[in-house]
Amino acid sequence: MSETTQGESAAAAAAVLDYDIRKILNALPHRYPLLLVDRVKALEVGEKIHAVKAVTFNEQFFQGHFPGRPIMPGVLQIEALAQTAAILAIESLDLAGSGKLVYFMSIDEAKFRAPVEPGVLLDLEVGFVQKRARVCKFWGKASIEGKVTCDVQFTAMIADA
Repeated sequence: MSETTQGESAAAAAAVLDYDIRKILNALPHRYPLLLVDRVKALEVGEKIHAVKAVTFNEQFFQGHFPGRPIMPGVLQIEALAQTAAILAIESLDLAGSGKLVYFMSIDEAKFRAPVEPGVLLDLEVGFVQKRARVCKFWGKASIEGKVTCDVQFTAMIADA
């Protein structure tokens, strides 16, 4: 590998490792209490992304789901994966600052495999299945310490904000 290629690869990796909450807030329109991505750990442009959500007892949804047995609603696991997919699309399709948003369109398949309780770090992995002009299909997997809690396939559309 040439020095230039190594330098470019290192710079790209550093940019991803530096993808903190400030960059997430710039990429996504979501805000508290519905911002469900805390940090991007890895991103392969055009391929896949790995992000995390720190799930704490202070999440609003734990007030009613369920008192005495707090469990993160499955639909919010899917929303966290959809937000992660939006970051992947924004970075892969060069949409930052374009006035475009990534809108969730449909859930094609979803399976919930284990409950998500407070006090865990939820890993969010998403990749492209298919990319067309304004529509992207994704696979997503949420897990805790390697144990899958949810897997899903879903579709999103890129449109003006």
